[in-house]
Amino acid sequence: MVDLTKLDLKLSSVSEMVALFGVNEKYVHLLANIYGIGIYVNHEEILLDTFDELIIAEIKRLFEILMQLVKRNIVFNERDIIYIHHVLGNVNDEEILDLFIGRKEIVKTLHGKPIYPKTLNQKRYINLIEKNTVVFGIGPAGTGKTYLAVLVGLKKLKDGIIKKIVLTRPAVEAGESLGFLPGDLKEKIDPYLKPLYDAMYEILGVKQTEEYIEKGVIEIAPLAYMRGRTLENVYVILDEAQNTTVGQMKLFLTRLGFNSKMIVTGDITQSDLPVRVLSGLVRAADILKNIEGIDIMFFENMDVVRHPLVQTIIERFEHAKD
Repeated sequence: MVDLTKLDLKLSSVSEMVALFGVNEKYVHLLANIYGIGIYVNHEEILLDTFDELIIAEIKRLFEILMQLVKRNIVFNERDIIYIHHVLGNVNDEEILDLFIGRKEIVKTLHGKPIYPKTLNQKRYINLIEKNTVVFGIGPAGTGKTYLAVLVGLKKLKDGIIKKIVLTRPAVEAGESLGFLPGDLKEKIDPYLKPLYDAMYEILGVKQTEEYIEKGVIEIAPLAYMRGRTLENVYVILDEAQNTTVGQMKLFLTRLGFNSKMIVTGDITQSDLPVRVLSGLVRAADILKNIEGIDIMFFENMDVVRHPLVQTIIERFEHAKD
């Protein structure tokens, strides 16, 4: 048999082995695919089919981080391992561990399950929302920028910190025409706000969500309905902001009233605006830097918290040649 590099993990029980390696060693297979080498388990040892010192050091460090989580009975999954792998070169072990060990609950679901930030940037985003009046969350699909903004708003609503949530978006959509859909403008735009509804259903349930909407505690409206208003004592989320024109973005931001908070989310690579029309999100991110009370969170592909394949798909599209 070819000589293999050995990593002795000093596990104390079978349950620790299962937690660290995964059922049927699925985490070991995952890392083998990530690094493109053979990785094998021999009792408490990990055997690596490589003598590349950089790869060995990185895998050893990754397993040591996972071991510390196992020792603290903190459950992780494949997405967590992929994320840790991606950030190893940019952050220290303490920051990574603090994401899991020192994590702060955002809110509980209707069934009592706690929801936590899943990436360091998500954690920073939550902190920015707490500290600032206006926050921009910019990044690719699946990074949680809108979902987290909704969760924070619902938490504040449940705690009595705010009295109302307003959810809005521009009436521009990916290659479809709202004009052919039945109903008024609000009824036409509601289907495009389904991710926001899903988040509210998860925390409040369908019945309470509908009651809040009926009473105006939660208002869902297209951006055009914001004209002429001053939004005071309100938590406002503008979703799909890459589809705002510069004029629409200015209109929205100038609705800000006292004791309100505005969260603006979007993906500047996915604009449905006509060619040569500058996105209001792009313009705002450029000119509203370094202003007290305003902050911008740029999410990255590594923050995608959907199925691991989503991150790969995003990266392939970005690097594909036309």
